[in-house]
Amino acid sequence: MTDAALPPEIQGKTFLLTGGAGFIGTALTRRLVTGARVRVLDVLRRNALADAGLDGHPNVELVKGDVRDAGRVRECMEGVDYVVHLASIAGVDTVLNNPVLTMEVSIEGTMNVLRAAKDAGTIERLIDFSTSEVFGTYAFRVQEADVTSLGAVGEARWTYAVSKLATEHLAHNYYKQHGLKTCAIRPFNIYGPGQVGEGAVHAFVVRALAGDPITIHNQGDQIRAWCYVDDIVEGILQTLTRDEAVGETFNIGNPRSTVTIYQLARLVKRLAKSSSEITFVPWDFADVELRIPDVRKAERLLGFRAAVDLEDGLAKTIAWYRERASRS
Repeated sequence: MTDAALPPEIQGKTFLLTGGAGFIGTALTRRLVTGARVRVLDVLRRNALADAGLDGHPNVELVKGDVRDAGRVRECMEGVDYVVHLASIAGVDTVLNNPVLTMEVSIEGTMNVLRAAKDAGTIERLIDFSTSEVFGTYAFRVQEADVTSLGAVGEARWTYAVSKLATEHLAHNYYKQHGLKTCAIRPFNIYGPGQVGEGAVHAFVVRALAGDPITIHNQGDQIRAWCYVDDIVEGILQTLTRDEAVGETFNIGNPRSTVTIYQLARLVKRLAKSSSEITFVPWDFADVELRIPDVRKAERLLGFRAAVDLEDGLAKTIAWYRERASRS
């Protein structure tokens, strides 16, 4: 992962990262500590920050707390210049098992963050992390202004998407009504070294390196575009520093790295030189069958373009997991 210098606009600034001990938050923290101060608010259900050795960094302040706690959020907002609001319930299985908590963390948590940021009066930019799931089951070259498509009410899979769509509206309206400089990011299937919890790449690589069967849902013909974690970190930095980002939503992903889930499993197996068997299991829940972003808006307004292609990114990811396994 890159340790390149920060853009001069954010050198020496103080950042609040809600949910910052997760996968993307940890990758962003690693980049920010080269020239900025980072305060992380997280319940620490997963702690990639500690795994990366960043929890003890002199430029990192780790605060254990829940974004649903308005008082805790206000405390963490003191002296902050930039906010990246990442806190959410992550992973399809976790969402299916905790639909109410999923919506509470998204909606209550985001409202607390926005209110505290507005009242602080010091925030130069606030990024709300949304999700590509707002486009529903079929999303081919979707643009930010395309109509969102959510599943049926009562289908737990879509509680995450509908709550994230609500937070986008909240963030944009705080800009329109209160002048808080907000923007939103819709990430498309992020993977890479340091990934914790659920996710196809994480599961496939861990199983491939152990020689265990790689299981995929149904026929594995679901299509995804995969984006390496370093690329989304660059996208975040661009939304933080470009004036054109304010009041906008951006797809951040890599449409060039598009494969079926079955092809992804085969690619991981080949790159890992694994003997794992690929097996198929029934999956009766709602799923995303096709998800490929149109990223031309981010290219035009931010100068964003993903740099890491899928095979290179998977090779780096597999090397990280292999090295980690050798230490355990």
